[in-house]
Amino acid sequence: MAGSVFLLLLAGTLLCGLLFHTVSHNEAGDRTRTRRPNFIIILADDIGWGDLGANQQAGQSSSQTPHLDLMAQQGMRLTDFHSPASTCSPSRAALLTGRHGLRNGVTHNFAVGSVGGLPLSETTLAEILHQGGYYTAMIGKWHLGHNGPYSPTNRGFDYYLGIPYSNDMGCTDLPGYDLPSCPPCQRPGREVSCYTKVALPLFENRTIVEQPLDLWRLTQRYTSTALNVIHTARERGQPFLLYVALAHMHVPLSPPSYVPHPSEGGVYAASLREMDGLVGAIKNASDASDKENTLIWFTGDNGPWEQKCQYAGSVGPFLGKWQTSRGGGSAKRTTWEGGHRVPTVSYWPGRVPANSTSSALLSGLDIFPTLLSLAGVNPPSDRRYDGIDATDVLLHGKETGNEFLFHPNSGAAGKYGDLQTVRLGRHKAFYITGAAEACGGSKGRQELHDPPMIFDLSGDKGEETPLDPTTEEYKEVDERVRRWREALLYDIATDQSVSTADYATDQSAAPCCDPRHTACRCLTLG
Repeated sequence: MAGSVFLLLLAGTLLCGLLFHTVSHNEAGDRTRTRRPNFIIILADDIGWGDLGANQQAGQSSSQTPHLDLMAQQGMRLTDFHSPASTCSPSRAALLTGRHGLRNGVTHNFAVGSVGGLPLSETTLAEILHQGGYYTAMIGKWHLGHNGPYSPTNRGFDYYLGIPYSNDMGCTDLPGYDLPSCPPCQRPGREVSCYTKVALPLFENRTIVEQPLDLWRLTQRYTSTALNVIHTARERGQPFLLYVALAHMHVPLSPPSYVPHPSEGGVYAASLREMDGLVGAIKNASDASDKENTLIWFTGDNGPWEQKCQYAGSVGPFLGKWQTSRGGGSAKRTTWEGGHRVPTVSYWPGRVPANSTSSALLSGLDIFPTLLSLAGVNPPSDRRYDGIDATDVLLHGKETGNEFLFHPNSGAAGKYGDLQTVRLGRHKAFYITGAAEACGGSKGRQELHDPPMIFDLSGDKGEETPLDPTTEEYKEVDERVRRWREALLYDIATDQSVSTADYATDQSAAPCCDPRHTACRCLTLG
């Protein structure tokens, strides 16, 4: 009986927090500023926590990210920030809706031939800000549905330039660096892991302007478009949201100036430098335009894709040693720290304290409520949310992050979307592990943990040695984790606003500029 009462009270507490985030007096002041702030979200793809030079320990290899390092020096480095999921579509859906995949319906990736996308019952950050008077633009990878009503310009963005999904989900004339290497469009090969039937398209708004696109010029196009959005918004005097979802650091890697040279770290390092240059160009344009009123938030959608070996990034000290010692991966697709702890920097001159570091426990789910709070715009009240308003962390130096985080299965062991790993303070509990591929092909067997396997991250960043289940520390953490997890699962089960995504596929749904030509090839129109 006592347990049931606790669960109901806890669920009520969750519900109150999830339905609406009450702002503090500091936050209220932030919302009543004369001019509403501009927002630039830069989302890197498959980036490792250790890829950011500012995250590296002294004596490590030279930094490949000088612009991001400068941004961290002039802003705030968030060292305990996590992607909402460990793979593309679920992470992006959660960022744009502030809701777990079990609520918004997006639990795994959409395909080239996907009919649907992010459920139309979901409301995106862009839609809310657009309705609140913001100009909204997106550049880069969407991966939340490319047909009809699911495309970016139908989900709140006034302008879009980018790829509808990952940059390896279609052939190109110059494929770039991948493992295994893929053939160009004009010579479809036998590699079963490569996409050869439909060329990779570049969309502007709802129109394919290039198919196959030129990967080697993509960064240049993204950069010039981003600068144009910033300058145009400044001239219009309208607050703006610019969401830049980079192709970096997802394979294939295609840095245009790359010349093999051992001392420069190889093609991955060259791609990292190219990405950093793009970020630097956006920061410089923002600084020249309206830096006192623009928040730039750089983060990642998930950790590195380690099965790509030399074309994957660094997880830093978050090695997932318990798993790697038994075979299998511990980065992208997994709920080990390397899969979801991502490099994150917040920059807003005069507002975010310069040269600051925060260890507050935060997530990509928190971007949605934080930006809405700063813009003075309320989210729809007919649904429940999973993020918190992190304004006090960013602007006032407080360490009031999430008390707990839930990490969903993103393609490793278990069912898609299941909240199978729980972070509570410095502790982390696993209910299931294994089944993610590492470099070399090993996966490690799926293992269920009941009671859960618990690590103390304060002294074991590498997640190597779990706590002894017979200790009082373990028993106390296990009880708290179990209650929080049951409460959230109950809250989701009783949520009337839960959506269901359509994952059906059809060959005719693939984006095709001209079906008469091999791989849908068409001339560049823009």
